[in-house]
Parts: sequence; C-alpha cells; structure tokens
Amino acid sequence: MKLEAKLMNSLEKVTRVVDETVNALASAIEKSDPYTAGHQQRVAQLACAIAGEMGGFDDDRMKGLRTAAMIHDIGKLYVPSELLSKPGQLTDIEFGLIKTHPQAGYEILKEIEFPWPIARIVQQHHERLDGSGYPVGLAGDDILLEARIVGVADVVESMSSHRPYRPGKGTKFALREIKMARESSYDPIVVDSCLALFRNGFVLPTE
Repeated sequence: MKLEAKLMNSLEKVTRVVDETVNALASAIEKSDPYTAGHQQRVAQLACAIAGEMGGFDDDRMKGLRTAAMIHDIGKLYVPSELLSKPGQLTDIEFGLIKTHPQAGYEILKEIEFPWPIARIVQQHHERLDGSGYPVGLAGDDILLEARIVGVADVVESMSSHRPYRPGKGTKFALREIKMARESSYDPIVVDSCLALFRNGFVLPTE
C-alpha cells in the first residue's frame, strides 16, 4: 500500500509538472501575440468538443489533444511580433515567415518527453488532406488525427475572431468554409462533427 501510494504521488507530481509547463508555454505565446490572447484556449475547447462528438477518445487521449491545442502556436515565439500584430495585408514574404511557426513549434517541443505526440501534432496542424498544407505537405492518413482536429478547430476559431489585418468573419462564415473544403483540405468526419456541434448549440466564447 505504501508503494502504491508513493507511485500515485509520483504520477500526480508528473501530471502537475506537465500541466504547469503547458500553462507557462501558453502564457508566453499569448504575451508575444496579444491579438490572439485566448485563441489557444478556445481552440483547445473546440478541439476537445469535436473529439467528444466524434467518440473514441478516452480521458488520456483527450488530455493529449487538449495539451497540443493549448500550445499549437508556440512556434510563433520565433516570428517577429510586429508581423503578428501588423494591421493590413501581409506580403508574401511576411506570410512565409509566419508559415514557419509549425516547424518551429516542433523544434521547441521535440525534446520534451510528453506521454503524447505533442510535437508532431503541433508540427502538423496546418497540414491538409490533399497535401496543400505546410510545413511538410503531408496528406491523408500521414497526418495525425489529433492534428486534423486541431487544424479544423484552429480555422474555425481564427476565421470567427478579429485579427489585426481583418475583422472577425463570424462562425457561420467559418463553418461554411470548412464545409466547402470537406474531404479536400479537411477530414470529413472531423468537419461533420464540428458542424454537428454548432447545430446542437455549441458557441465559441468570443461570441
């Protein structure tokens, strides 16, 4: 019983350290990009809701998904802050710099021994089913399911919310966009689950 209690205390300590690390990383990201403050939390909330609607995610896998979503933009720490808050349209070169953030996030996280493939999820959240995404151009099942879920949640939240270079377009617009790209860019099961959520009354906190 003493050994079991010791093991439980050790597990609780590891879990607490992981949670504190993730929260610290999320806070650092938001300080570098004030316009997306709360973005990662909302993406995490929506991603987990989508996974719940899909089914098949136990508590441990759901925690991994939430963790990845909470820090999916950590690579933006390597993007000049003036680009992240620049009003007006970005140039191709500027957008190219921003597009480096998934790979930068992978490089930051790859040495951390999470119990889930966090670094790969972060790296892949802008990949698309048809291979048109970045940074690698992965396609189909080569993209982790968690990354496909975070990718859809990220698009919906980003389109719905205000950005320095454009006003928020609203959830209806965002849902129409992912529906149009269902099967080409986005996993159809993930898209259908997201659409079902909003039909059943899910509302992003920004609204």
